[in-house]
Amino acid sequence: MKRMIPVLLVMAFFIGACGGAGNAEPTPIPVNTAMPTALPVENNTAGDSVDADTEAGAERVTPADGMTQVFIPDGTFQMGGLDSNTDPDELPPRKVTISAFWMDKLEVTNGMYMGCVEAGACDLPSSFESEKHANYFNTEEYTDYPVVYVSWGNANDYCEWAGKRLPTEAEWEYAARGTDLRLFPWGDERPDASRANFNRVINDVTRVGSFPAGASAFGVLDMAGNVWEWVSDYYAGDAYALGAGANPTGPLAAVGAGERHVIRGGSYQDVEDDIRLANRGFASGPDLEADLDSPKYKGESSSKIGFRCVVSN
Repeated sequence: MKRMIPVLLVMAFFIGACGGAGNAEPTPIPVNTAMPTALPVENNTAGDSVDADTEAGAERVTPADGMTQVFIPDGTFQMGGLDSNTDPDELPPRKVTISAFWMDKLEVTNGMYMGCVEAGACDLPSSFESEKHANYFNTEEYTDYPVVYVSWGNANDYCEWAGKRLPTEAEWEYAARGTDLRLFPWGDERPDASRANFNRVINDVTRVGSFPAGASAFGVLDMAGNVWEWVSDYYAGDAYALGAGANPTGPLAAVGAGERHVIRGGSYQDVEDDIRLANRGFASGPDLEADLDSPKYKGESSSKIGFRCVVSN
């Protein structure tokens, strides 16, 4: 089921109802999410490109935010829905060729995002809470958890500050699927509590990198569940029928109602069908024609939406 994430731009501090917490959180793996040193925007670089023989899954750390990135090589893959649960906007499946790029291994964390805020390049999230915690963004305990309540514009600002950009929808799906026909980032096995945070089992975000068994074809983590992730593309239900066969970037302008942008990966509340790697969601991005004080100007944000960045090789 496709979802329009509700607009949640009013600062509120309340604790959401606890539900579905029957299983303990998995053991996290070590990740590099220390608070970065705030750098001037113009000095940020994401690192040099690599040689053509660099292996898929090679890693590096970007200097601005301390994020580990994974190398995704040139390749051609099958993009779109491939199973009986395929939705109309995932059709038709088609072969797409993607140029090499680097993708953040993890979703951007509260601590990383705070570095951008302190540098004066990012606005604060529209709320400091999560599903269950009234003090989430501004609490040291959750420094290594994904930043939420960030609009598409917030995510874009962060990626630019860090010398990166938001991934295209095609890059996101290629990083999740690789060159085989898998249905989930880890393969065809059905999701469970060892591979993803989904279906209200925890009913809140978890620390980034907590599900190594759910790693994608190239070793990228958290691409199913936890939080939806903004990508650069505008949303259109027929985008796959019209898209280019090499490095597609989606529609050139907003289509239909609102300034809708694609979100990918599903969230901690979504069921199995909705965390399939081909599933597409959307939420409203910035409407620059709206009044500056209007929630529409910045676009939607939610406790269930975060993001990660990429760099062209």
